Amino acid sequence: MTSAKTTRYILPIIVISQFLCTSLWFAGNAVLPDITKHFPAETNLLANLTSMVQLGFISGTLVFAFFAISDIFSPSKVFFICGIAAAIFNSGICLDVNEVNLLLLFRFLTGFMLAGIYPVGMKIASDYFKDGLGKSLGFLVGALVFGTAFPHLLKNFTGIFAWEYVIYATSALSVSGAFSILILVPNGPFRLAAQQSNLGASLSSFKNLNFRSAAFGYFGHMWELYTFWAFLPGMLLLYNRTHTVSINVSLFSFLIIASGGISCMVAGILSQKFGAKRLATIALSLSGLCCLLSPVFLFSGSVYLFLIFLFCWGLFGTADSPLFSSLVAKHAPEKLRGTSLTLVNCIGFAITIISYSNHKSVS
Repeated sequence: MTSAKTTRYILPIIVISQFLCTSLWFAGNAVLPDITKHFPAETNLLANLTSMVQLGFISGTLVFAFFAISDIFSPSKVFFICGIAAAIFNSGICLDVNEVNLLLLFRFLTGFMLAGIYPVGMKIASDYFKDGLGKSLGFLVGALVFGTAFPHLLKNFTGIFAWEYVIYATSALSVSGAFSILILVPNGPFRLAAQQSNLGASLSSFKNLNFRSAAFGYFGHMWELYTFWAFLPGMLLLYNRTHTVSINVSLFSFLIIASGGISCMVAGILSQKFGAKRLATIALSLSGLCCLLSPVFLFSGSVYLFLIFLFCWGLFGTADSPLFSSLVAKHAPEKLRGTSLTLVNCIGFAITIISYSNHKSVS
């Protein structure tokens, strides 16, 4: 049994490791203008690159859920193996690749391994923090948001170097995060190991009204959020072109996405007082309103109004994510909590493919 004194540093380690490893997620998007120079005929490369990471993640979560990998095996070891493998596949796009399908394959495999990082990180947190899980997942999902945004910041500060440095840097971060989990985070005191895979039991969780409500709320949240993240640089570029301004696309992509990490943490803390369900409903409603109003602000003549709106959207769009995840974990079968989280993640990310599959790159 892990002592209370030991658990004090567990959450920061999980949060930092999650941030380091998930920096791989949008690494390809951050260097897209450089990659497209090698593939001038590919007019929809942004959507394809993002879709392949999502498809890889979906495929990975299906495999992980079917075999109940994070419930049967030590989730810390699963996280470590996937963090190392994801770093290797991420670096693969730095090879002298002349075939776009090979580039897309590396992004697919990176996404596949991320299935052993994001939901498994939440599983590890739930094994340590049975009470106040909303707060813990708020910090954990906040780390995912910062990790997603971080490649854009790297790109901004390494503009004088070759784009490969962004990829190598994110791979190195993933390796360090993987080792941190392996060495410093043993199995949690509330872990109940499953003896065999039981996907049917996880699917039967949808018969539970509370579980089903949280899961479907999460699906709606995912429909919108990843479309916003994927096309945020494109929206900034489009605004630059149509209004002859010079917004720093890499810097503001980072700042807007990263702002959602703050809202995740704040929402997680507030959920202890106001309840996760109530706050999730408010955040999802405000985010949906931003989506509806986006055309008005995209063509606004005020660049300040446009940027303020994007920051608001970034804040509201992510605040509900840890709240829905905590509700899913709370109402899932204890021995299959990891599989249930993975399965809900799988469906949620599958929805993101549909939500932006018909868009064209504007970069």
